[in-house]
Amino acid sequence: MSAPALPSPPLIEDLAELLDRLGGISPARVRYRPPPGTATEADVLAAMEAPRKRLCELIDGVLVEKAMGFTESLLAAALIAILRAFVRPRHLGLVTAPDGTMRLWAGRVRIPDVAFTSWDRLPGRRRPTEPVPSVAPDLAVEILSRSNTAGEMRLKRQDYFAASVRLVWEVDPVARTVSVYTAVEGPTVLTTADALDGGAVLPGFTLPLAELFAELDEQG
Repeated sequence: MSAPALPSPPLIEDLAELLDRLGGISPARVRYRPPPGTATEADVLAAMEAPRKRLCELIDGVLVEKAMGFTESLLAAALIAILRAFVRPRHLGLVTAPDGTMRLWAGRVRIPDVAFTSWDRLPGRRRPTEPVPSVAPDLAVEILSRSNTAGEMRLKRQDYFAASVRLVWEVDPVARTVSVYTAVEGPTVLTTADALDGGAVLPGFTLPLAELFAELDEQG
């Protein structure tokens, strides 16, 4: 996968400018060890293995802690099971979970909450063995957390589509909606009255959103 031709970002003068560039996120999610601007993929892996395990994305040399919680994990698990049940019998590719690191290009590591990557996108049509493979999935799913900002999500979509991701789903557990993107802007917003489909990425896949969000109402 060739890296997209993107200009180098200008130098950052202060913390406010850094947070703005990252989409207005909370400073609590920006790791200061190593100092912003100096982080590498090795630091991404080290953060995952530390005693206080942290999932961090790498953005212009900055480690940004991934926003995740119990509800988001529950929906991710449900989507993984549903997508895998569709993908695996058809031998379409691989479905990955919220700790599946992906190098979109040198210096940019993203971790979709759920992703589908077709065999055609994988070198030799095999599972990558390196911890941070150079892979852009066909489908990237982001499950919104309370600390996610609109600016942050737009930046993620810019990265995904710059790396040739074909489809992005943004799942909102509070509103119980899914925003379907085939470009950075202009989503189709689906509610529990609608069914989510796989479009050209997963032809034939369909999921009533009432079924997905019913996961949030389960009781013992």
